Amino acid sequence: MGPLKGVKVVEFAGIGPASFAGMLLADLGAGVVRIERLSGTAMPISVEPRRDLMSRGRKSVALNLRSPQAIEVASRIVRGSDLLIEGFRPGVMERLGLGPERCLELNPRLIFGRVTGWGQTGPMRDRAGHDINFIALSGALDLIGRAGEPPCPPLNLVGDMGGGGLLLAFGLVCALLEARQSGMGQVVDSAMVDGSALQLSAILMAQANGHWDGPRGTHFSDTGSHFYEVYATADEKYVAVGAIEPAFYAQLCQITGIDVGDPPDQMNPVTWPGAKKKLADIFRQRTREEWALLAEKSDCCITPVLSPTEAHEHPHLRERGTYMLDDGILQPAPAPRFSRTPGQAGTPPSPGQHTRAILREHGYDNEAVDALISQGVVGADDG
Repeated sequence: MGPLKGVKVVEFAGIGPASFAGMLLADLGAGVVRIERLSGTAMPISVEPRRDLMSRGRKSVALNLRSPQAIEVASRIVRGSDLLIEGFRPGVMERLGLGPERCLELNPRLIFGRVTGWGQTGPMRDRAGHDINFIALSGALDLIGRAGEPPCPPLNLVGDMGGGGLLLAFGLVCALLEARQSGMGQVVDSAMVDGSALQLSAILMAQANGHWDGPRGTHFSDTGSHFYEVYATADEKYVAVGAIEPAFYAQLCQITGIDVGDPPDQMNPVTWPGAKKKLADIFRQRTREEWALLAEKSDCCITPVLSPTEAHEHPHLRERGTYMLDDGILQPAPAPRFSRTPGQAGTPPSPGQHTRAILREHGYDNEAVDALISQGVVGADDG
């Protein structure tokens, strides 16, 4: 299943963006072998293997990468792979003896994908950090938040997921296409500072054209305006309003009954605070569901603000299968959609679940596998 069927990936288990990139590739049909730490996870919170959604669809082998014998096992897997994913700090793979130079010697067509916060070069390359730090330095965080308030971290979506994992997956597939023409592998350096900066393209375009020249929370699409905002409803829930274009704004005015002057004047920032107060009072008069029903057959761009659980039950997302339940666990379905080669979300493995099978695939007989397990070189979940 999936457009990446036949592509072989080796993923060195990590957290956040590297894991997300591996999930995206596995969802779309790539065969991903995930090399787990024999000593356990680096996650700061406890995660049950079957609930580790971002490891879904992989085969798992557990290795003690401090052992030269385990490095040999990993090297065999690298030889048979098209893509490699790692999300360690710069230099870690090199110290293991599995850096790009060595891996490309083993497999000259290999695409060696690396995802970090600061990148593989630069004076901050070795510094610790998380999503909030990377998007702070790139300029993205400064733009997110309400007027007069501190910047608001957008979960870990802009840096980890979009700027890191998604960009890495895109880069890996691009490099794979090139390798099929050139016969040569290369290194893909995905840095969250780069990726989060890249996502500012539209904002910087607006800035270059004089449409984004004030502090955060004072522009038409960053909660500065009344027509791009979140409002509380009578039942203490929320609706989102995004009526930017004049035609949609006119319908917003019609449905809400707000009188804020002619629609062409909607872009006058002087009118925004007063109009926002009027709309806040109006939205307080009905429940979220009542507003959703009123807006259902209109282009007024009013939608309910739903939790993921509520979103799963929404008729539109239910028909599209945007969310899915697997063993009672809510998770997003693979995306994007393919008409002929659809993706499929596999089950998350337990660490070492496929150790025996993977080692046999790479030339180890049963006796050798048993010896490696007894020596603590590899681990196998035989349950």
